[in-house]
Amino acid sequence: MKIEARKIQFGAVKNVHDEVSTLLRSAGQRYTGSRRAVVDVLADEGRPMTLPEILARQPDLAQSSAYRNLAELEQAGVVRRIITSDEHSHFELAEDLTGHHHHHLICRDCGAVTDFAVPADLEKQIDRSASAVARKYGFVVDAHRLDLVGRCMDCSR
Repeated sequence: MKIEARKIQFGAVKNVHDEVSTLLRSAGQRYTGSRRAVVDVLADEGRPMTLPEILARQPDLAQSSAYRNLAELEQAGVVRRIITSDEHSHFELAEDLTGHHHHHLICRDCGAVTDFAVPADLEKQIDRSASAVARKYGFVVDAHRLDLVGRCMDCSR
């Protein structure tokens, strides 16, 4: 089984800003300059980021504004929050926008988050297994998320 860490590329997405604007409009929200700045940082970086990392890349954003915008972008389905063991949540663009299904390695010591992808045959096995478990409980699966929690290379030394 080959698991690859990778940076997500957005070339396959027609126009991320058009899609974000549509999602926000359907949630009754506007696509403000501050929200666009947050989306730009997440799209450019292509990995889960903490609020301090986002602010370091966009120093013109006020912390309170950035946090509020992240919450509103999350509510509209634009951003996904990843909870880790450190004091900061990580944020990334939703898979519907990136077009890339992936999973996360989360360090329980430092909170680092690394994206990884698995081969298509393993994804199919995960889907089948998740559906079997869900059927047992009368649940219908829309999607799955796989977060592996452990210790990163730096923390395990």
